[in-house]
Amino acid sequence: MINDSLTGLKDGGFLMNKSYRQQLNLASGSYRFYNIDAYLKNHGQSVETLPYTIRILLEEALRHADQDPERKPVLASFDDWDHHHDEDIPHQPERVILQDLTGVPALVDLAAMRDEVAKRGDDVSSINPEVPVHLVIDHSVQVDHAGNEQAFSFNIQQEFKRNRERYTFLKWAQNSFENLTVIPPDTGIIHQVNLEYLADVIHAKKLADGSYEAFPDTLVGTDSHTTMINGLGVLGWGVGGIEAESSMLGEATYMPMPKVVGVKLTGQLGEGITATDLALTLTHLLREHNVVGKFVEFYGAGAKSLPLAYRATIANMAPEYGATCGFFPIDQQTIDYLKLTNRSEAQIELVENYAKTNHLFYNDKVVPGYSENESLDLTTVQSSLAGPNRPQDTVYLKDMPKQFDDRRKMPDYLVTVDGKKFSIRVGSIGIAAITSCTNTSNPKVLLAAGLVAKRAVELGLTVPDYVKTSLAPGSRVVTQYLAAAGLQPYLDKLGFNLVGYGCTTCIGNSGQLKEDLQTRLTNAPYPIAAVESGNRNFEGRVNPLIKDTYLASPPLVVVYALAGTCDIDLTTQPVGTAKDGTPVYLKDLWPKDAEVTRLEQAYLKPKEFQKNYQSILSQNMTWDELPAPESPTYQWDDSSTYIASPPFFDGQAGSQHFSGLRVLAKLGDSITTDHISPAGFIGAQTPAGKYLKSKGIATKDFNSYGSRRGNHEVMMRGTLANIRLRNQLTPDKTGGFTRYLPTNEETTIFEAAQKYQADHTGLVVLAGKDYGMGSSRDWAAKGVKLLGVKAIIAESFERIHRANLAMMGVVPLQYQPGQTAASLGLDGTEIFSIEIDGQVAHVTAQKAGKQTKFDAVVRFDTPADWNYYRNGGIMPMIVTSKVSADRQNKD
Repeated sequence: MINDSLTGLKDGGFLMNKSYRQQLNLASGSYRFYNIDAYLKNHGQSVETLPYTIRILLEEALRHADQDPERKPVLASFDDWDHHHDEDIPHQPERVILQDLTGVPALVDLAAMRDEVAKRGDDVSSINPEVPVHLVIDHSVQVDHAGNEQAFSFNIQQEFKRNRERYTFLKWAQNSFENLTVIPPDTGIIHQVNLEYLADVIHAKKLADGSYEAFPDTLVGTDSHTTMINGLGVLGWGVGGIEAESSMLGEATYMPMPKVVGVKLTGQLGEGITATDLALTLTHLLREHNVVGKFVEFYGAGAKSLPLAYRATIANMAPEYGATCGFFPIDQQTIDYLKLTNRSEAQIELVENYAKTNHLFYNDKVVPGYSENESLDLTTVQSSLAGPNRPQDTVYLKDMPKQFDDRRKMPDYLVTVDGKKFSIRVGSIGIAAITSCTNTSNPKVLLAAGLVAKRAVELGLTVPDYVKTSLAPGSRVVTQYLAAAGLQPYLDKLGFNLVGYGCTTCIGNSGQLKEDLQTRLTNAPYPIAAVESGNRNFEGRVNPLIKDTYLASPPLVVVYALAGTCDIDLTTQPVGTAKDGTPVYLKDLWPKDAEVTRLEQAYLKPKEFQKNYQSILSQNMTWDELPAPESPTYQWDDSSTYIASPPFFDGQAGSQHFSGLRVLAKLGDSITTDHISPAGFIGAQTPAGKYLKSKGIATKDFNSYGSRRGNHEVMMRGTLANIRLRNQLTPDKTGGFTRYLPTNEETTIFEAAQKYQADHTGLVVLAGKDYGMGSSRDWAAKGVKLLGVKAIIAESFERIHRANLAMMGVVPLQYQPGQTAASLGLDGTEIFSIEIDGQVAHVTAQKAGKQTKFDAVVRFDTPADWNYYRNGGIMPMIVTSKVSADRQNKD
């Protein structure tokens, strides 16, 4: 039942002349809400014409406009919304989620902000999360041991040994900041925990007068794959840590009114086709469509038929197809999933009734008006992988051998592993990992993997000893249903033992290969492969000794592990030989969909979720026993190589003029944030490795770059230090090398940057298309800032990284259409000057008396971007804003 209230709020004839606040009365209670249909009707619009994502943004705008008159003008952008993409709208998500690799540096920044506030003589508590924040520790566990029953306990022990200092800092943060909840290590992957437990879809907020206000759950997260929650009908996406800090502190961020691409799904998936196959197909299709920076919304009979776990897999891959989000509206599948995962009856009642009342429940009778349209017939989807180094590069099973045709003349590679001799070839597999948030939240593909393992064991198949196998589920619920279904023992027999609950291989925490193979490859490199059920396969990411990495569904990971190679056509060639001597083909191992569904219905129940999540904060005794310091400001340890106060408050405002800039790196297309700021292994001879050794840290205790993001000394030395980076200034080398141009000396990028800083010479980076694609890694922006880079000139930028550069006060410049470094004749040895003139930068490149002049687009896309730049970055701006507000309140 709905009751109107509070109408007639006059505002001088402006577009919003009433509050549109109404009352929703349910058995579980009464909730006030903002009726988007009433607003649109009052302005000659129809709610049915709006994409569901735009409806959610409109509700947010209505709610904030009612509470803050200065926000009312924003509503004009929603009238004929698809004609206002050049207008900026504020966004304030209702909560923030963090994973530990990005969450630790974000909280380090907040601690440093408190220090800065204290220096100015103000109240440090003004730096405190104003919305609920959950930090899930899931990115630190490494696969040190695998393939045995002791792997899980050993890896946990190593995790705490390496990360005790980081985890103690997180305990301090949880005690010192309100609205922050830390979910302990080894309990689940952030996005699966969000999907199964944290997200409430429709949020009920208790107001000061004791009443409740209902509105859609929205969030941002410091992980690109935060979009996974879009499968549940929750609008959220990944941002860099610095933007998350802004959202945590109650600051609105601005974005252009998004274009929305409607993707119509028709038909149904064929027998044996997995959610992974569909997600990889869509990733390729939507990359081709170019959805970068746009919202994607799925609809149609095909979408309606997809189980929620399939939707979550597709939504998870939004960063890979380049979209800001990949959204499925709330419908009956959403309600059924909330019931399955043991959400309360009151919450489910609120979600269903609010969504239907406020036009957020999917209506298959009306297709909204989209900015662009795309479609896919699900019956055309085939079994596939993606690789060898980009998630959008789909490869069908029959075409896998073609991936290695160019290297067939390479000699066999002889290696002895566990006393057995092997002659391996290009395409032989070093790692086979069931890992990552993308697939381990989907019971169908995990049960299918278990069934494949069962049949393989029964037929007598084994995995070659040179293949390192591992299983890292997204939550403990997975372990429960695999054990209950009797499938885990079969996975164990093939080496897919539990290694941890975390991102592991997909983030680069794969550990070393099988010991003998690791030693052999370190001394004599050879292009071997990996197959993983993840979402990222950029070169060098999963392991620096792996050349080609292919993404695949969990059951395919098991099959390829059994084959021991990716150089196989599974549609025609046998996987192996049974104990009776007969060849075993893919069809002999692959389960029927009905068999998978039967197991899912039998063993996946609400009680499994209740059992797991009622104790999630107390499941890890080692975490509970860590010290928990308490103090308003953090007591920094100057000797720490994990946690250090960052130097982001130097008081330097952004400049409109740069001269004498030299090129630090000249890069090609598809430079990822992994290239710019690697997350994995720290080499002993790298600048970061040498720094750690100088501090008395043994090589075996280096841990990873990701784990040391709380220390800027390590991270700036790791910037542009990926072993696979190709800098055109040093074409004969790969890795973090460049030329110090004044003397033409080849050196590391860090050492060159230090020399340039000593010379008071600013720096610029030249790049191609899609600069900054990949993870929402704020250190990819922080690092270049600390190296002295003033501007990045690229053909195009990935959304999150462009925003991160702006927030750090580094100027993102984009070549005019049709122009590139090559077309302008730039080789990177020029001296650059840049004049910023509004949204245009006038660039002059000078070399040997010759000048090349061109204009570039200044990719400060919102007024907020300019504000960050004028203040020297978002962190100084926030501190100044909080101090000013605090002083006004005192006055």
